[in-house]
Amino acid sequence: MRRKKSSGEQPSERVDNAESAVSPTTADADVDLRMVLIDALRSLPRVDRAVLVLRFWEDRSVEDTAGILKLNANTVRSRSFRALSRLRELLGANYADFMHH
Repeated sequence: MRRKKSSGEQPSERVDNAESAVSPTTADADVDLRMVLIDALRSLPRVDRAVLVLRFWEDRSVEDTAGILKLNANTVRSRSFRALSRLRELLGANYADFMHH
């Protein structure tokens, strides 16, 4: 298994006004959007949900996801595509909110 290349990002010792960077309104909206997304994910078939979580939440490769779920890599690709399309349909108008956050 290959290691991902480092992004070159270095940790910062200083964070200026981290608490004020996110307003309560923004934080509430983020929580609301997360809940909508979680509800939409729950409505997907179990395997499709697992594919999306592994691929996009855990940032795993197609090959890693295929190995974990004991699926063919092409099956992971097609399930990812279909599950994302279905998720967009389920989110409807909320999808635009996710894209702008």
